This record gives sequence, C-alpha cells and structure tokens, in this order.
Amino acid sequence: FVLDALMNPDIKLVTITGKAGTGKTLMALAAALERRKSYTQIFMARPVVPLSNKDIGFLPGDIQSKLDPYMQPLFDNLGVIRNQFPESSAKHQKIRELLDQQKLVIAPLTYIRGRSLVKIFFIVDEAQNLTPHEVKTIITRAGDGTKLVFTGDIFLIDHPYLNLESNGLSYLIDRMHGQKLYAHINLEKGERSELADIASTLL
Repeated sequence: FVLDALMNPDIKLVTITGKAGTGKTLMALAAALERRKSYTQIFMARPVVPLSNKDIGFLPGDIQSKLDPYMQPLFDNLGVIRNQFPESSAKHQKIRELLDQQKLVIAPLTYIRGRSLVKIFFIVDEAQNLTPHEVKTIITRAGDGTKLVFTGDIFLIDHPYLNLESNGLSYLIDRMHGQKLYAHINLEKGERSELADIASTLL
C-alpha cells in the first residue's frame, strides 16, 4: 500500500510514520526515482535539529561542513539504492547524472525558503521535528504537479519545544485525515536490522 500511495499521481500528499529502520525514506526515494519522468526535480530535505539542541553555530567548520552530518542519512538512503546496481550499470550512472544535473537534490529544509515548488517530488524526512506552522508553510508552497511526502517517527522528537501531539507531523495526519488527495501509512516492520528494531522498542 505504501508504494501504491507513493506512485499514484492522484495522491498529492503522503505521510509515512514508523520507527527507525522501517524504510520510510528509502521507499519514498525509490518511488521518486521510479516516477522521476513525471517531475522536474526530486528534492529531499530534513530540518536541522542538533541532537543535543545546541545551536549549529557551535560546530566547527563552514556552513556546508556543519550541515553535512544532518544530511548524511539521506545520502545513505541514496547509497542503498545505488548499491543495488553494478557501478558500470546504466541505473547506477543515472543516479549520478541526476545529482550532477540538480534533478535530484538533497539539502536542508531552509533551502526551500521563498521557493515555489512546481512539479517536484518533495520528500521531507524527520517531519516530526517540524512545527505545525512549518508544515503548513511547506504545503502552501506546493504548486501544480508537485507531490509531497512527509516521513518521520512521532515517538522520536529532537526538537525541545515539540511533543507527541504538538509536532507538525502529528498535526498534519490529524488535519488531512479523510481527504481524497491524501494517504497515510504507518510502517511497523523494521528493515534496518534486528538490533535497530530492539533499540527503538526498548531504549
């Protein structure tokens, strides 16, 4: 059902919840790559919320080196997909081309400020760390032909002022329930490893 919702052009907004390792972002990215000819760009973003809630300014280095650790999980997902194909294969090369041509972009969510999102397959990872206002801002930027996918784990919030009920992902799921252009899926089976599964359940 997840892939049905992700691939269906009539469903413009999808939320996917589930604990770490259920493959939320991986499936969203795989669907985006499969449907890439219907969009001008695949854009993957996530909010920058330091785990200790210290300001990013405390980190050493320039802005890019400060942001890289937050974006790395998205690159890891892309790596999982690329590694399904031999390096010399056309599909492996195609992903490299998409990155080089900026048809596949991985960036912090702040990079969309002021942009109008037209004909974009837009994946927002870790959406539980967004406020309801931020979620609304993203959705109101969506233009014609854009598909929005919000993924996250509402039980794993790093934002100091958000909780299970007040975070933007929970708010979105509650408000959009029953809309024809919207689908919500909660994933329960961990794909990453047995250890990740046990850690998310017990710790």
